Amino acid sequence: MVGAQWKASVLLEHLLLDFTNQYSTPTIFRKMFRVSLFSMNRSPRITNRVVNTCNMAKPSNPSNPRVFFDVDIGGERVGRIVLELFADIVPKTAENFRALCTGEKGIGPTTGKPLHFKGCPFHRIIKKFMIQGGDFSNQNGTGGESIYGEKFEDENFHYKHDKEGLLSMANAGSNTNGSQFFITTVPTPHLDGKHVVFGQVIKGMGVAKILENVEVKGEKPAKLCVIAECGELKEGDDWGIFPKDGSGDSHPDFPEDADVDLKDVDKILLISEDLKNIGNTFFKSQNWEMAIKKYTKVLRYVEGSRAAAEDADGAKLQPVALSCVLNIGACKLKMSDWQGAVDSCLEALEIDPSNTKALYRRAQGWQGLKEYDQALADLKKAQEIAPEDKAIQAELLKVKQKIKAQKDKEKAAYAKMFA
Repeated sequence: MVGAQWKASVLLEHLLLDFTNQYSTPTIFRKMFRVSLFSMNRSPRITNRVVNTCNMAKPSNPSNPRVFFDVDIGGERVGRIVLELFADIVPKTAENFRALCTGEKGIGPTTGKPLHFKGCPFHRIIKKFMIQGGDFSNQNGTGGESIYGEKFEDENFHYKHDKEGLLSMANAGSNTNGSQFFITTVPTPHLDGKHVVFGQVIKGMGVAKILENVEVKGEKPAKLCVIAECGELKEGDDWGIFPKDGSGDSHPDFPEDADVDLKDVDKILLISEDLKNIGNTFFKSQNWEMAIKKYTKVLRYVEGSRAAAEDADGAKLQPVALSCVLNIGACKLKMSDWQGAVDSCLEALEIDPSNTKALYRRAQGWQGLKEYDQALADLKKAQEIAPEDKAIQAELLKVKQKIKAQKDKEKAAYAKMFA
């Protein structure tokens, strides 16, 4: 089939609409700024903490099919997206997608490939717009086919693109639906009457937001973003949103999937402390990667609650957030991920600029990167704040010795050059 691509005029229309929606009133701007304060200047390496606090669900019909995607980014499992298909309104379009999730229709006559989303990438991502996938044959937006043949008609335009988390058909014009689809990450009303909305995300919008925020080259994800597993969820099936790692963690990986009011800061604080303790258990057993996952999960809950709650209430969560960011930095040091440690400590210093643990650990990260002058500067600042701290004093002496050794080595090299 012809590639399901967005025309330049549609993209321009979207960008203008997005700008207008964001900055149309001072109230909206203030809210955006308040939400951004806690997360500004975050490292691009930390991509799995994106939270979603909007109520995006349309009225759900229990008789509609539910399907799921298990999503991998760069070979690492990120989470599950559960979707409701609007079979009550667009039965033909919904059935096409359901069957492509199960793979039950065999080989496609047009592509010669299995009619199945398993292994299919999200090949196109535009931030503050949508994530697109479904090209199971060419995997680049130029292929795919429906279970009815290469293309099928636009069934109807009953639902509008008025919320994030809507599942809609990608196409190359009227009546050119195949297998490609997109999930909106913002309202996109300029697509109404042009693309068929046929479902919605009911769990896992946090996963969709992580996909939306992956690094891209143009519109192609820099890391492979894949539907690793997919299928249909029957009545009574486990939706797979709770962790099964044996850690005692009973909370969904993403706060918007939890049955909890994100404005209830005290409840979020209890959940955060529970998750932090689980992370600490992994830390003590030297399972650094699992510890990081739990600490990062705490930050998702904290950020989700801060975005929903008033500033004064959200401030209660700052100590647990700071503790987890510092612990992530400590894990990164143990893993010899020096740049990751530096980035995490920078986050901690954005929360508390005079935190000596953050300065000390960042200095260790700088040393791993052989940036000894940077390490020296951090340790001197830490010593000014805590002049009696023996660990800081010892680390400062060690860095000075490394700088001296480096200079002596350079002198010896110059001496040989001019001997």
